[in-house]
Amino acid sequence: MAFVPPTAEQLGLYLGLEAIDGDRADLLITTATSLCQTVVKPLPEGAEAVVLSVAGRAYVNPQQVSYETIGPMSVQRPQGSGGLYLTKSDKSALKSLAGRGGAFTVDPTPATADPSPTWPIDDAGFTDDFEPGWGYS
Repeated sequence: MAFVPPTAEQLGLYLGLEAIDGDRADLLITTATSLCQTVVKPLPEGAEAVVLSVAGRAYVNPQQVSYETIGPMSVQRPQGSGGLYLTKSDKSALKSLAGRGGAFTVDPTPATADPSPTWPIDDAGFTDDFEPGWGYS
């Protein structure tokens, strides 16, 4: 199954909002999808969660407010908590969903490699010729 972009209704459910501005939500989802495609293209199945997270951050905090006081209530948010951006964990999740970013091994041995020695060996297991000074006569 391929990646299917989330809808404005899904963003509203994700954020726990009863009403959502559909045009704004669609714009943020489209832009978040494009931003995610800078890391992995095409987006894999399951990337909907990352797109919703990116669009959701931008929907609830578009001006990147970090500290707000209304009457006796004050709220402080971490720096960079608004606007459209990918966190390090967003990028890691996208790479992981695409099957990239984990540990792997590379075997440099060609498929045609022969395990037999490529040098002449005598009966004692030594090569026939020795350079002077190695202790063999």
